[in-house]
Amino acid sequence: MKYIKYIALAAFFACGVCSCSEDSLDDQSVFSTEAPQRNEFDIWLLNNYVYPYNIDFKYRMEDKESDHDYNLTPADYDKSVAMAKLVKFLWIDAYTEVMGDRTFICTLGPKMIHLVGSPAYDEGQITLGTAEGGLKVTLYNVNTLDPHNPDIEVLNFWYFKTMHHEFTHILHQTVEFPKEFYEVSTGRYTGAGWVNITDEKALKRGFITNYASTEVHEDFAETVANYVTHDEAWWQQQLSIAGDGASYIDQKLELAKSYMTETWNIDLESLRDIVQRRSSEVVRLDLTNLND
Repeated sequence: MKYIKYIALAAFFACGVCSCSEDSLDDQSVFSTEAPQRNEFDIWLLNNYVYPYNIDFKYRMEDKESDHDYNLTPADYDKSVAMAKLVKFLWIDAYTEVMGDRTFICTLGPKMIHLVGSPAYDEGQITLGTAEGGLKVTLYNVNTLDPHNPDIEVLNFWYFKTMHHEFTHILHQTVEFPKEFYEVSTGRYTGAGWVNITDEKALKRGFITNYASTEVHEDFAETVANYVTHDEAWWQQQLSIAGDGASYIDQKLELAKSYMTETWNIDLESLRDIVQRRSSEVVRLDLTNLND
């Protein structure tokens, strides 16, 4: 309390000294009142992200938004334009279509999508993306994107499986998934040891990917993300490889479907159909023209 009183007295004294001064106040504000200079892409982002969805799409490198544990480089302008169009078409518009309006993404979507040009390396591992408290999603390695030859498998590996994965985290952090999901693979999770397990071995242990074997929340997010970004032929192939592990994956998928329907009124089958249809249309998109 003495410290607080001291600060208060110091502030009072400073005010008293100032009040005795005959100097007039400067009528110029220390805060800039000029409108920011926006390029064509900035205006497009306002109209396609900020105004309709209240999402700040950051493509310029900002020190405060970047993870200082990594040596990172900014996203190129043309790659950022392409990524902004892809995220809207493959992710935002997919959820808007399945829900029937923009309310769901406006309410639960991340408030910031942040692009980084380079990968995030950490002792031989690469971070594909991060989500922070349901407010911000960061996508890395944007500068490898080819706007003129988009390959959906590459796009899903680096970006869109990540987008669905991180958004699933946002959903279960808002309303947790059923406890039954915790029980399916109890005692089978590997923690940090997931890096030493191949996807094939993970499948046989009852996990859709090796990263899903980390812990239960990653398992849930990987189950949803891989289901919607792959077609039925791929999913059945994974179950075939899994053998006895397929029963664990099936149980977790059914629990994930029930959760999405009962909690968020999302039919995961319908969402998957929409994502798959849009994925097939990516090759026809103009990822360079902001007027398209």
